[in-house]
Amino acid sequence: MENHPSKERTLVIIKPDGIQRSLVGEIVRRYERTGLKLIAMKMLVATEEMAIKHYYEVGGDAWLEEVGRKARASYEKKGLQSPYVDNMANGRAVMESNAKYLSAGPVVAMVWQGNQACALVRKITGGTEPLTADVGSIRSDYTLDTFALADVDQRSVRNLLHASGNSEEAEKEIPIWFAGNEILEYKHIQDAILYDVNMDGILE
Repeated sequence: MENHPSKERTLVIIKPDGIQRSLVGEIVRRYERTGLKLIAMKMLVATEEMAIKHYYEVGGDAWLEEVGRKARASYEKKGLQSPYVDNMANGRAVMESNAKYLSAGPVVAMVWQGNQACALVRKITGGTEPLTADVGSIRSDYTLDTFALADVDQRSVRNLLHASGNSEEAEKEIPIWFAGNEILEYKHIQDAILYDVNMDGILE
């Protein structure tokens, strides 16, 4: 069934710092052992234009405005004034910084499929800031960056991964990174255990 919950897909990108930290195998293992199915995977170096498209195509101007608002609030919380004239300019600066980070070196892009794939991947990945991510999540376990350090160095927080926020975002993001023929449809032996209603394929 095309719209069955087991067919939900999500995009995960292991960012350049994840590659440089030699964490690809560990990250794949963390998603794979939950029962999610890997249906596409490739290594590439994204251009800054491609990275900007990744961020802007999903959220557009509304995303820029909201990101800029949060950035302005962060400046004000520290008793500082934003160097940008408005939220949109602030948002564009954040987007350009994120794009520079994402295109800084090789990345591994993946599509994972399974029931509640987006929410499950987000839970395993952890919150945006490694310092405050849930203990046991990938970001909490494998890196130590903070918003504060990123602000001091005027860069994006280095948090190893991108994971789609929800299924709607995923379906917009996936075509940026994968052509249709790069995403595989195949049977996996674990599908019979996770999704077969009667599990009647177990006994001979």
